[in-house]
Amino acid sequence: MTSILINDIVPILVIMILGYLCGKFRFFDNDQRQGLNKLVLNIALPAALFISIVKATRSMFAQDIVLTLISVFGVTGLFMLSYFLDRKMFHRNTQEAAVCALIAGSPTIGFLGFAVLDPIYGNNTTTNLVIGIVSIVVNAITIPIGLALVEKGQEKTRHEVAKNTSTKTTTVTIPGRKPGEKAISRDIPDGVPVTDEEAKALGEKGLDREIDLVRAEMHDHAGENNKAKKMNPTLRAILNAVKQPVAAAPLLAVIFVLIGIHIPNSWAPTFDLIAKANAGVAVLAAGLALSTVKFTIDKEGIWNTFYRLFFTPAVIVAAAYICGMGSDPMKISMLCLATGLPPAFSGIIISSRYNIYVKEGASSVAISTVVFAASCIFWIWFLPVLHGMLH
Repeated sequence: MTSILINDIVPILVIMILGYLCGKFRFFDNDQRQGLNKLVLNIALPAALFISIVKATRSMFAQDIVLTLISVFGVTGLFMLSYFLDRKMFHRNTQEAAVCALIAGSPTIGFLGFAVLDPIYGNNTTTNLVIGIVSIVVNAITIPIGLALVEKGQEKTRHEVAKNTSTKTTTVTIPGRKPGEKAISRDIPDGVPVTDEEAKALGEKGLDREIDLVRAEMHDHAGENNKAKKMNPTLRAILNAVKQPVAAAPLLAVIFVLIGIHIPNSWAPTFDLIAKANAGVAVLAAGLALSTVKFTIDKEGIWNTFYRLFFTPAVIVAAAYICGMGSDPMKISMLCLATGLPPAFSGIIISSRYNIYVKEGASSVAISTVVFAASCIFWIWFLPVLHGMLH
């Protein structure tokens, strides 16, 4: 148990504190901080997810259909429950509740799965199966759903602001995107999400504004078009969410696995080299995000921590016993810890990248990471006791 704390939990806390100090002492400016977030979200994390999932095989999914179904429906269902409870209990809007679900409703399986489970259960086929399946569900299902909900909320906000004729506007100057291109003036309505370039211009005026995920990506890739504007908002939200590298990479990997396409082993180092930067930079970026807000321990942060570390694994364990997995307590224990890891760091990166739910998200990640040291020990102790009571 001591080795888990020293080898797994302490390094995360130290790197997060380092990121926090770097932010407090202005070692990174806002542009550099956003650059780190982009590096993780658009390059390092997609590469890590792709190479870890594509190593799986179709037999892994068929090997234990009950485990697969519990993971798919359990993790996805609890993700959506987190979304609806956050809207109901804390009166969050669509995009805030979506980011909350990406944090409180999603384990950081891609970052800590192997680091936590391998020292406890060993690096074996069963461990890889559990981590692989939960990783696919989190990154190929819940992240696209979360991003689609974020875009749906942003779309609603844009329409509400557009209908309000009394909305105030702020005039900003947007520099040319190409050498020699003239700067343009643009009126930004108050309360509407903005693109990266608009957010930067507003920041120069001392204003902070929520970045619009889809508009930012469209502007980065040659702008909006009439076809996109005419598309059904929900369909556009889903398509734009799937286009994000962090969602597209695991989905592509799953497709490769299901149709039997194998990536040559000689290609692995190409992905591994950038993927190795993923966990460290993501934790550092999470610390940077935490440094930009006033850290608070409030009801919502405590609830998110309880939901992530205790409620979610408890529901998964109950489902496993109900579905007849009681004969294999070791596999239940693995599934419990895999789904009871701290919040997904990709959630706080998305939160920071698009300035949504930043304060609450950063606080939830920090509290949960510290409390995980206790929750991990609790589940390792409690599950054998529970198995003895039921058998």
